[in-house]
Amino acid sequence: MNSPSLSRSVYQLVHRRISIWLKFALALGVVLLLLQDRYQAALEVSMILMITFLPVILGNRFNVYIPHEFESLAVIFVYMALFLGEVQGYYVRFWWWDVVLHTGSGLLLGILGFLLVYVLNKKKEIQLELHPKFIALFAFMFAMGIGACWEIYEFAMDRLFGMNMQKSGLVDTMWDLIVDGIGALIISIAGWGFLKNSSNDSFLEIWIDAFIDKNPRLFLDKNGSKKN
Repeated sequence: MNSPSLSRSVYQLVHRRISIWLKFALALGVVLLLLQDRYQAALEVSMILMITFLPVILGNRFNVYIPHEFESLAVIFVYMALFLGEVQGYYVRFWWWDVVLHTGSGLLLGILGFLLVYVLNKKKEIQLELHPKFIALFAFMFAMGIGACWEIYEFAMDRLFGMNMQKSGLVDTMWDLIVDGIGALIISIAGWGFLKNSSNDSFLEIWIDAFIDKNPRLFLDKNGSKKN
């Protein structure tokens, strides 16, 4: 019978390879676009490739371990949103592509908001004792806030530079915010369930445990002892 540590190592290896293969696909796409003399598209894909390295760069810069699961999902999201969506035109070819991407962004931002407030709640020097329901609410509102900022960005780009990021205008904006909220709500409910019953074997628990294990300094009090 496999040990939990072995299963987690295999789990992380799978996510690491997914991230590597997607980055390789983007690099290969740059080469193929250059061979086809599509220089603007090649430049756009090169920028997308650089964006996929941001989780690692930021993690190293601030000395924070980012779980492989979150990194691979972030790379998948960037690949689907920018490369497939913008460069390959999936937003135009498939009406549901934008819905899928905004739901995914709600999930990712909800996870990020949950981790942020979870870390703050565990730091005794900050003296926060937040109720699980409030933490779940914060994760939801964090994701919705970032989603709203993105919609403002799309509106500004359309107005200032004549782009068509909003597609059908107000209808597109409202549906984007609705599906953002659905993704964020899923994570908020899952996070609330984790805090209420940390013995459950959800994906969120696996990510949080990995985050805590790899970032022990974030969960130490002033005396250097680990907090519960």
